[in-house]
Amino acid sequence: MMNKLKNFRWNHYINYIVIGILTAVFSVISLTGGHLSSSMLFLLEKIAISVILAVSLSLVVGFLGELSLGHAGFMCVGAYLGGKVSALLADSLGDGVLNLIISLVVGGCIAAVCGVIIGIPALRLRGDYLAIVTLAFGEIVKSLFQNTSDESFGGALGLETPRFDKQYLFIWAFLLVLLTLAVIQNLIRSSHGRAITAIRDNEIAARASGINVTKYKLLAFTVSAFFAGIAGVLYSFSNYTVQSAKFGYNYSIEILVMVVLGGMGSINGSIIAAALITFLNTKLATILTGDLAVLQNFFYALILIVIVVYNNAPALKNFRDRYNIQVLLHKISGLRKDPSRITDDRAKWDVVPTKIEMNEILSIDMKPQNTRADKPDKGNGGKR
Repeated sequence: MMNKLKNFRWNHYINYIVIGILTAVFSVISLTGGHLSSSMLFLLEKIAISVILAVSLSLVVGFLGELSLGHAGFMCVGAYLGGKVSALLADSLGDGVLNLIISLVVGGCIAAVCGVIIGIPALRLRGDYLAIVTLAFGEIVKSLFQNTSDESFGGALGLETPRFDKQYLFIWAFLLVLLTLAVIQNLIRSSHGRAITAIRDNEIAARASGINVTKYKLLAFTVSAFFAGIAGVLYSFSNYTVQSAKFGYNYSIEILVMVVLGGMGSINGSIIAAALITFLNTKLATILTGDLAVLQNFFYALILIVIVVYNNAPALKNFRDRYNIQVLLHKISGLRKDPSRITDDRAKWDVVPTKIEMNEILSIDMKPQNTRADKPDKGNGGKR
């Protein structure tokens, strides 16, 4: 039993434990009549939605290595279609749990279908071209819902949706965060996840190894779109009205900032960055009101620049290595690092600074050279 606990990889489950404990604490406070203000409950809902969006986008950007700027578009699809289903079911089912579950399934699945439809042609592109196509998809979706009739999706005024009880919605939202982590982390650690990261590291080498590149790109894109639709349905249940203006390209870039700020390919980093940015935006909007509201974006950008510089400046590398959370936890617990256990993988093919790109290896022209041993011996008449 002790050996199992010693060999248990706590770092694989630390995010589940922390989120589960925080959810349980806030749930007990809320359900037992404790003091949680409406603004606090709404902030918890927004943090949960942001975490789902950041973790799902990290699958495409961080682990697949493709730049997608259409995540707000998939969220928009889930918000409008899931919100429409919840509005239609409100008369018969009310705005309870059953309505929420059905709306989540409908919104997530339709967003996943949109991910397949967009992903099949778009994932043939790479880099800036893929970013432009996905960005165009988000803007097209926003414009389509904005120009619908008032009877269908509310048009420019937005779609009216039933508001879920604030005391319970954040609990369901964080349970969906745990579901998102379970699906995406298990996918990444499976053979399918290794194929996805192999495509990120070098697509040519992955294709040469027999990996179906199109299949795994589409898988990552579809799973990411599904959870973006789930986040959209939660958004519709946390607001009385869904307006398409919310899902513009600025929101897609904000989700991308959460992923980049947390570290490419870092699930825990994406969670922390999503919570931090959501909290920062909410507090700045609360503090900077009236004439000071114009300074909100300025301070937001300034704080992000400081954080990015701190995380990436070479001059601060020794400081970051010496004073980080992992070192602090080791000092508090008094645990020594076990050399037999690998806690990171800094020798990965994609991070070794002396590696040679597979493209360069395949493009080298191998020409035979005549050596002294290959030349005939003139003194013996050309005979050896």
